[in-house]
Amino acid sequence: MNILTFDIEEWFHILDNPSTRTINEWNKFECRIHANIERLFEVLDKTDRRATFFCLGWIAEKYPDVVKEITSRGYEIGTHGRMHQLVYEQSPKDFKEDLGFAVKTLEDLTGVRVRYFRAPGFSIREDNKWAFEVLASLGIEVDCSIFPTRRAHGGFPSFGSPFPTVISYNGIELQELPLNFVTLGGMPLIFSGGGYFRLFPYELIKHWTKKSNYLMSYLHPRDFDPDQPVIKDLSLFRRFKSYTGLKTAGEKLTRWLTDFDFVDVGTAIKQIDWDKVPRVEL
Repeated sequence: MNILTFDIEEWFHILDNPSTRTINEWNKFECRIHANIERLFEVLDKTDRRATFFCLGWIAEKYPDVVKEITSRGYEIGTHGRMHQLVYEQSPKDFKEDLGFAVKTLEDLTGVRVRYFRAPGFSIREDNKWAFEVLASLGIEVDCSIFPTRRAHGGFPSFGSPFPTVISYNGIELQELPLNFVTLGGMPLIFSGGGYFRLFPYELIKHWTKKSNYLMSYLHPRDFDPDQPVIKDLSLFRRFKSYTGLKTAGEKLTRWLTDFDFVDVGTAIKQIDWDKVPRVEL
């Protein structure tokens, strides 16, 4: 099972960087979301694939036409929170306000209940499991936030399972669709989204996809925008991570979606036998 998802945010929504941290900085950058999301629609039309779009509440507020276009084309909407902030840097109260605003904004725009969530930066970790209670209280049924290995920000190596899982925490249960990984030299390796997808040659991605019984992708409009400006204060490592492979990513995505079947989150959760998946008590 291969699941296709996009995190709908602007090209400058880069975490852990002073010049792109808050809305005060965002207002200084040009808008590229319309052209970038049209690129995604073109690939999806060409390959006849369905996808789930995890939309920022900020995008829905500022560019409601983007969200309306996604739904008018019949694609699913999930939420990526409102202001693209790391969950573990927020209090439970602040996180609930941020996410609650995003859910309401998206539901008011689309008329459809928001049931899916992905945290910016996969920032639900061992030390902020309280986030699952917040998700359940706001009607989220399926979470896609777990990065089950180490990461610069986010990461939940103790989670263990890189497969669909039922999470149980303080009396609530959620269906979890975590990221998957392959093992290389005994080490877990992510390949199905973001900078990883842009960095690795397609033949490697194709090989690893064939080996994976379950794959959760996470791609962004900016991953397919080779003409986006360079954010000047990024470290050399962050610049490499953010800008490598932009010119070839569109062609790579088209090949990937042509060579393999992909489904959206809604289709995936219907195909999974949830009585037989691992259960994780947190």
